[in-house]
Amino acid sequence: MSNESIQTAPARQGLTRAICEIIHAEHQRALSPELTAAARQAILDGLAVGVAGTTERAPQIAAEHAQSQGGHPVSTVLALGFKTSPVLAAAVNGMAIHVLDFEAMWSPPTHTTSPTLPVVLALAESQNRTGADILRAFVAGCEIQGRLRLASGQYELEGVTFHPPGVVGVVGAAVAASCIMGAGVEQLRHAIGLAASRAGSLIGNVGSMAKCTHCGTAAALGLDAALLAARGFMANPDILEAPKGFIDAFFDPATFDDEALLAYGHPHRLLDPGLTFKMFPAQFATHWAVTAGLEARKQIADPATIRSVRLTTPVMKYVDRPAPRSGLEGKFSFQYAVAAALLDGAVGIASYTDARRFRHDMETFLPKVQLHQTTEIVGEIERMHVELSVELSTGERVDVRCDGPRGARGRPRVSADEHLVKVQDCLATRLPAATAQRCIDRVLRLETLDAGDVRELMRDFGGETLS
Repeated sequence: MSNESIQTAPARQGLTRAICEIIHAEHQRALSPELTAAARQAILDGLAVGVAGTTERAPQIAAEHAQSQGGHPVSTVLALGFKTSPVLAAAVNGMAIHVLDFEAMWSPPTHTTSPTLPVVLALAESQNRTGADILRAFVAGCEIQGRLRLASGQYELEGVTFHPPGVVGVVGAAVAASCIMGAGVEQLRHAIGLAASRAGSLIGNVGSMAKCTHCGTAAALGLDAALLAARGFMANPDILEAPKGFIDAFFDPATFDDEALLAYGHPHRLLDPGLTFKMFPAQFATHWAVTAGLEARKQIADPATIRSVRLTTPVMKYVDRPAPRSGLEGKFSFQYAVAAALLDGAVGIASYTDARRFRHDMETFLPKVQLHQTTEIVGEIERMHVELSVELSTGERVDVRCDGPRGARGRPRVSADEHLVKVQDCLATRLPAATAQRCIDRVLRLETLDAGDVRELMRDFGGETLS
């Protein structure tokens, strides 16, 4: 039986072909100045948090594992001083970009940078592509992820079993890789068909090292699918609409919005709604708790006077963790988020280390935090809020409501200058100041870089030798 005769669902027949034709046509068009600027900023954010992410043990283990595999050294691993094969580099760099939970957020919720950026960087470096090629392929990989998430209608994660980047990210990686390699429509259909069989990732692993592999694996397997398709490897070319296919497996087929998917590029999701750049390195819903805690802390002279804390949130059981088992798990704890904000008056990368998690003041403070989750507060990131009430030993009470952190939809955007401070802080974890500034300058004119410039950029981002 040929691939073309594989059974498809009549109601959606032709959907995969249609979206691949749209992707291919859109990829031939020049990016607008606005879209170029949005993509550049997203890439700069991803590279910066990826460099900082290599200070974490999970990407270091993955890097050691990649080195042991002996891949052909053509693609740079961020900040760790070695090259490996494109697929292995994509895996490690995807983990590094995601591990701090500091990469940009999207709506409906997913992370598009970590499954996509490592792919286009690995191929650009190994196949002599330009900065303009990187931008256009990155936009394509992000757009398909955004469109799949929009079509899914999954704005609340409480009932979602699969971590979204591990589902749509592998398709985004395959699309980005196919585009940068100049794939036609039929090759793209088979790349997506193969990538779809690699999709997955369980929410139950949130809070562990395994979570960052959802993005790294999506990048690696999507890239691998595209490379196989380029060699003639075949899959179901109608995988989106096929019975027991991608839509059936991961979404509600009855509510999946085909038209939202087919509106690909009109407008690009990088422009509307745009990415939300995180200013705290933690799961996004906890940013409401951090923001409320920081606001309350301004009104409290001494956190030692805090008698009790009550935090009221939507029902989000996966971030109800009263006693995180590590600093990493603290990233997924409403309780820890508000405790760190109230105790320290600032929240950054160091807030989520084991050293901070198990300091005496945190150990004694966490039992004071009572979390109340209620269905009376909407669980959609777009519309949620949290309420914080802090009782002091003086009998006074500080009450704060947070409708969203900076950058969340409907809230003031993070300015370019604020974002640049984040980028510089992240790069400073690994790169000398002069190297970091050279990297920033090059990314901010990425569309002008030729293939040689791209190789120099990756050499700078390669950083120090892995010890």
